[in-house]
Order: sequence, then C-alpha cells, then structure tokens
Amino acid sequence: MDRLRLTEIFFSLQGETRTVGLPTVFVRLTGCPLRCQYCDTAYAFHGGTWYDMDAILAEVKQYQAHYVTVTGGEPLAQKACHLLLQRLCDVGYEVSLETSGAMDISQVDARVIKVMDIKTPGSSEVEKNDWNNIRHLLAHDQVKFVICDHGDYEWARQVMDKYKLSDICQVLFSPSYQQLKPGELADWILQDRLPVRMQIQLHKYLWGEAPGR
Repeated sequence: MDRLRLTEIFFSLQGETRTVGLPTVFVRLTGCPLRCQYCDTAYAFHGGTWYDMDAILAEVKQYQAHYVTVTGGEPLAQKACHLLLQRLCDVGYEVSLETSGAMDISQVDARVIKVMDIKTPGSSEVEKNDWNNIRHLLAHDQVKFVICDHGDYEWARQVMDKYKLSDICQVLFSPSYQQLKPGELADWILQDRLPVRMQIQLHKYLWGEAPGR
C-alpha cells in the first residue's frame, strides 16, 4: 500500500540532533507500539489522516526546505514508511528518521540519517530495544539516550562501552524534559569526559509542548 496515516506535516526549527536550529519539515506518522512514560506525542498514537505518497511530497515541497524529518509515533510501524523515505531522498532532501530502536532498521534507505533512540530503564520501555539494530548503524547515523536520572546515565554509559557506540556514530544524551535538570546531565558528562553530544529539546524551550512545533 502506497499510503500512510499521518498526524501532521509542519515546518519548524529542528529541536534536536546535529542539525538543531535548522528549518526543517516534519512528517509525523500516526501510531506507536511503545508507551514511554515521558512521551510528548501521545496525540499521535491514534487517529490521523490517510495520505498517498504524491500528496505528502507535494505538501513537503511547499515549504522549500532542505531538511525533512520523518517522525512519529513510531514511523517504522507503517511499512510504507520505507517508500516515503526513499522518495524523499530521490528528490534531493536531506532526510532523517526518528525511530525508537524497537523496530528493525535494516531496510532503511542508506541515504537516510537514522536517529535511533535507545530506551533507558527510566523510559519504562527498555525491554523493547532491538539490540540487533546496532549492527545496521552507519557513520552518519546518531544514537540518542533520553536520560531521566543518574541511574539512566550510568546505564547508558555501560551500553556505550559494551557496544562501542562512539566508534560507530555520534551519540546524543538528552535530559528528559522537566524530569532532569540539563545542568546536572552536563556536569556528569564533563566529569566523566564522555564522548557524547549533550542536547536539549530546543523547540520546547521556544514554544513549550504545543503540537506542530
């Protein structure tokens, strides 16, 4: 099926990852098999509107942006997501995919920048991680840990060491919004000289938790 169920398409500043601050079109797919305790997009779990591929590309085009992020929910829960990623790359966008890491990433177009969120114990969904995905990461990809507390931080450090993640791709540490003070996480990273990029969710500091931002 060459259709996808979408919650929204919107134009904003990228709030995370290495393109933070750059104007980006976001294509948010509907549905997610996970229920992370800190989820800020629960409105995307249900509902949505069916779009065919041409309609999605036409709406993305109107924003005249270079960067496109496909997100969710969990975008890979819809099989046609792979075709959307391919078609966006084919017309010249720099495309990133925000995925939970609970879904198989092996078939994602190699041109796509995969931003894979490894779920920490504090997420309440740590058991959903598909560790086989690590072997499919490429140098331009990024691995993200959302850190809820110091226990999450230590757990993430152990995962980094076990899989040598910083040798594979860039690693991002992000404090869970309003659960962990950004300064605390920054201090831990500096104290341990951890080879990660500290990030905050820029869009939330600009606009709060409003949908479509």
